[in-house]
Amino acid sequence: QVQLVESGGGLVQPGGSLRLSCAASGRTFRSYATAWFRQAPGKERKFVAAVNWSGGNTYYADSVKGRFAISRDNAKNTVYLQMDSLKPEDTAVYYCAVLRTGPVGSNWQQYDYWGQGTQVTVSS
Repeated sequence: QVQLVESGGGLVQPGGSLRLSCAASGRTFRSYATAWFRQAPGKERKFVAAVNWSGGNTYYADSVKGRFAISRDNAKNTVYLQMDSLKPEDTAVYYCAVLRTGPVGSNWQQYDYWGQGTQVTVSS
């Protein structure tokens, strides 16, 4: 069992930055790929970024490439999402999720464990 807790969300102006953190319980966390998804009100949950177990491979949605960066520190059982050049359309609840088996993908239904989410609002 893996428990995930996101933090770091908030209100930021367009063009600003935020860093989200996903802290996990359990040593097995470092064996799993981890992803960030986001969900805006009335919309489906969408893939944002993912990182494999070692941190050596990363994956991004086209909408965030060049602006967001995912990383992990397995010694701290934490995955990060650095978000720069934020836009109003980035406004959503951001969730981290763990994939126990299978290739990393963008389908949220593949993922086994989820955090409670953290709100990110980009507005002037």
